Amino acid sequence: MYTTLISAPQLQALLQSGQPCMVFDCSFELMQPGAGEQQYQQAHIPGAVRADLDRHLSAAKTALDAASGGRHPLPSRETFAAWLGSIGFGNTMQAVVYDRQGANYCGRLWWMLKWAGHEAVAVLDGGLQAWQANGGATESGPGNADVPAAASKYALGPEKTALIATEKIAKQLGRPTQNLVDARGAPRFKGEIEPLDPVAGHIPGALNRPFNLNVDADGKFKPAAELRAEFEALLAGRDPATVVHMCGSGVSAVPNLIAMEVAGLGRAALYAGSWSEWCSDPQRPMAQG
Repeated sequence: MYTTLISAPQLQALLQSGQPCMVFDCSFELMQPGAGEQQYQQAHIPGAVRADLDRHLSAAKTALDAASGGRHPLPSRETFAAWLGSIGFGNTMQAVVYDRQGANYCGRLWWMLKWAGHEAVAVLDGGLQAWQANGGATESGPGNADVPAAASKYALGPEKTALIATEKIAKQLGRPTQNLVDARGAPRFKGEIEPLDPVAGHIPGALNRPFNLNVDADGKFKPAAELRAEFEALLAGRDPATVVHMCGSGVSAVPNLIAMEVAGLGRAALYAGSWSEWCSDPQRPMAQG
């Protein structure tokens, strides 16, 4: 079972082994929502199922059962399980998720599967680029984007990761039992720019670690020891078990969460609503700088 990262050679061996496995292409571009679909159609790992941030991994704008707020609200666990079943994903399958954007978007599906109770999910380290560099084949066209395998029923299990609500973030604000780590770039965190949300800034007391610091120039996660040293320096003695990851809308926070787990610091919690949900209420405290 692969539970954090899987290398391109390991994935090739896994696919050749005949073990039940489903590969998901989660490529996405935040400022060009249709670009991920185009990238998938241009080239994807043979048999990969399309998992689109807006269409499959976020609740509909009209959904009454969304599990979080913000720009990319989580669907309910039940709605997510129904989608998994509709594409033929089963409880005994190994899931492998990838994108072309440094694990920024496939991390969302990794986290959601853990949230659904599915431990056997791993991020393809280095994404599609690493797959191709290792000689992995690709195919073009619609593939399994909208022509899924035979439907099945996915049974939800106990949550294997913690989802934190805005109310709890507010209640624990400033206490040592909660340490927020914000994955947005420094200019957005400081409130110097804000291209997406109505208010610029960050939650008071939050630490800043841009998600792209977790990968090297080749797009692969840094070695565990290096990640551990970086997070320990960031936390400066704070207990890793108190960390809650966040970003703008709960998506790019996940690479930080994965990196902490790779580093051996445990599986931290996620504030999926993140800054976009927090700043929607002007009564909540906000900081800049």
